Amino acid sequence: MKLSKVNLHLISSPLKKPFETSLEVVRNREAIIVETIDQDGNCGYGEVVAFSSPWYTEETIKTCLHMLKDFLIPAIKSKPISHPSQLESIFVKFRGNRMAKAGLEGALWDLYAKQRNIPLYELFGGSRKSVQAGVVIASKSVTDAMFSIEEYEKEGYQRYKIKISPESDLSFLKEIRQNYPHIPLMADANSAYSLKDLQHLKKLDEFNLMMIEQPLGHDDIVEHSELQQSLMTPICLDESITSYHAAKSALALKSCQIINIKMSRVGGWMEAVKIHNLCVKNNIPVWCGGMIEFGISRAHNLALATLPGFTIPGDLSSSSRFWEWDIIEPEIQVKNGQIIVPHKPGIGFEVNRKHLIKLLVHKESIVLDR
Repeated sequence: MKLSKVNLHLISSPLKKPFETSLEVVRNREAIIVETIDQDGNCGYGEVVAFSSPWYTEETIKTCLHMLKDFLIPAIKSKPISHPSQLESIFVKFRGNRMAKAGLEGALWDLYAKQRNIPLYELFGGSRKSVQAGVVIASKSVTDAMFSIEEYEKEGYQRYKIKISPESDLSFLKEIRQNYPHIPLMADANSAYSLKDLQHLKKLDEFNLMMIEQPLGHDDIVEHSELQQSLMTPICLDESITSYHAAKSALALKSCQIINIKMSRVGGWMEAVKIHNLCVKNNIPVWCGGMIEFGISRAHNLALATLPGFTIPGDLSSSSRFWEWDIIEPEIQVKNGQIIVPHKPGIGFEVNRKHLIKLLVHKESIVLDR
């Protein structure tokens, strides 16, 4: 690929509104924008979406910056690549650190697609012209949540995800269902329950939910199998699906009926597509999860969601959902519940340099060519 340089842009921006889960309240979002540049001046972009603290995974922005600078980028400097698929064999000696890997891998796939003047999704068999949009509502106030639903209904969102916790889930969902009996509704537990809560979790069946996402331990597959046998509501696994192997294990144990594929959580495009193909083969619906990301990661997710197995609306909302202004142009917009997929090369969006610089906290450049 004749790489010349990799730029790491550490950016930070406040959210328009706090994002509240049972584990954390996110008010400010950091990310690392990975920019790969070839010897002809073409640029590819990826985004590292780890959080500032290790509440979702063990990775943080600081650990990812360390991995990129000291291991991952030096690895492709010492062993130049001609195709992004070679990263799998190069990165195998570095265990874990999937979000750091995904950021660099995404930038290289974007660059590779641009070098060939084709949309990124075409490299993986994606074909949709538009994708269905879903939205996450993360608030501990049911009044605030219902106000959000009312506003998002105007944009036609086709799936609503509510963050829940054992302390308030029943009253929260009951009031939402009384006011919105027919909306496609799912609940995300972020591992807030245990098998001791089995009888309590059974009560969620009455709310006609599309699914309950990751109710038990963040790294569990076995206990979810036992729980799924007792629930009418489909279980969707999120945090515990960290790889193709984890997904294969979950299907073998019948631990879930749905899988949420987050490219950043599983290490990038190649692993995400393997999981997608496995689920298609086994008739397991998948959807594309989000990470409160900036536009570059969202553009990669949009491209991923064009693959045929993504039959459930994902966490794909408008740029304005979180940001006063995003770092891509045009910004992503939901219209009538759909997002139009751009047909330009690579991720299909341009980086707004002016906005990137406004959010910039730190920048490092690593020269690769000799």
